[in-house]
Amino acid sequence: MLRTHKLGEADRIVTILCRSQGKVRAVARGVRRTSSKFGARLEPFSHVDVQFAVGRSLDIVTQVQCLHPYGDPLARDYGLYCSGETMLEVADRLVAVEKEPSLRQYRLLLGGLRVLGEGTSDGPRPASMVLDSYLLRALAAAGYAPVLDSCAHCGLAGPHEWFSPSSGGMVCSRCKPPASAHPSAQSWALLGAMISGDWPATREVRTATVRECAGLVAAFAAWHMDHSLRSLAMIPRE
Repeated sequence: MLRTHKLGEADRIVTILCRSQGKVRAVARGVRRTSSKFGARLEPFSHVDVQFAVGRSLDIVTQVQCLHPYGDPLARDYGLYCSGETMLEVADRLVAVEKEPSLRQYRLLLGGLRVLGEGTSDGPRPASMVLDSYLLRALAAAGYAPVLDSCAHCGLAGPHEWFSPSSGGMVCSRCKPPASAHPSAQSWALLGAMISGDWPATREVRTATVRECAGLVAAFAAWHMDHSLRSLAMIPRE
């Protein structure tokens, strides 16, 4: 579930990212009534099995089974909740065309919400780290993978010391535009681990490194998605 909108007195329009159909908007009739059979299941963050009936303009939800209520742990922590909201916002924007299959984005969002709510196999990770890993991988799946091993402008083999969102990632000293960032070696390593999903490599990372990477990823995402993410600004930073 990505988002919902009120419709009339008791209905909702729900936006769902599906495994086989991509992004689907449908009408859920009567879900705002207390007597609704599946109203509580159609909430953002929920991993659900849904059946639709074909309607004139929008499909109609006829049956819902909750598979994983990822919203439960996220609702108890403000940082987790805001990180999850940002994931939903990004998925909604990156999957722009309705009913066009986007299996990779579906799997990335599902995996990101699972790690955010349940942690990795070797323990939890900071919410901002999980979010940044999701952002990097989702943008890469959409064709905006950051270059981290050579100069994104001239192609000169790295490593280099500078990072430029507008250039596409790592840049050399000759190509770096004004206001390029100068990440630490630890941040470069963390960026590489997050985009590859190498969670063991992120086990012992300093808070300062996590914070520095969060700024780099936020700037990269804002540049390549044309504007900043509303939910990202709400995430508390220590």
